[in-house]
Amino acid sequence: MDDAAKPEPTPGSSTPARGSYRKGVARRQEILDRAIEVFAERGARGTSLRAIGEAIGVSHAALRHYFDSREELLVAVYVAAAEREAVEDPDDDETSVVGVMTHAARRNQRVPGLVQLYTTLVANGLEAGHPEARRFAADRFANIRVDLIERIRRDQAAGRVRADLEPVAVASLVIAASDGLQTQWLLDPAIDPTPSLELLERLLAPPAPPGRGPEAS
Repeated sequence: MDDAAKPEPTPGSSTPARGSYRKGVARRQEILDRAIEVFAERGARGTSLRAIGEAIGVSHAALRHYFDSREELLVAVYVAAAEREAVEDPDDDETSVVGVMTHAARRNQRVPGLVQLYTTLVANGLEAGHPEARRFAADRFANIRVDLIERIRRDQAAGRVRADLEPVAVASLVIAASDGLQTQWLLDPAIDPTPSLELLERLLAPPAPPGRGPEAS
């Protein structure tokens, strides 16, 4: 039945379809909220939707109703977790380009499972047969680059980043450093990403004018 053939609802009425849609949205969000809490501790463990359903206390049928594949669920969980974090702990627009990634690294150390989930999705995106993960990774890198490039240009105008550096190249370098350090941290929790990111920020900064270095103070 096309839209033109559908009956018009009476004014002020609420159709069953609209109520069912709202319930479906709420139920999907409830599933994601449960999954976020589990994945924050455990990461993407479990090889099937059924195993994930058992871990979060949701039936396999319920998961299949809202998510066509395990990978689609994993992407949705990470995106929902990132959106929640952005609301609860928003980035300061004036934070430096490396400072944003340093803050994220410190925040991520509290939720190693979600960092592991992220690296799993990126790794899957490099393989054939994982369109959801590939689209997620490509879109995420593109969006982060856009934000970092804007911050780099602002930092250059404020004299915090060398003016002779290409913003796109710097953005890609900062992302690579942040992701690489987080991977090292997952493999060895003794590796703290923060000092290396702070070193990168110093390397990107303009040289101090003569007589203004640390030894002059």
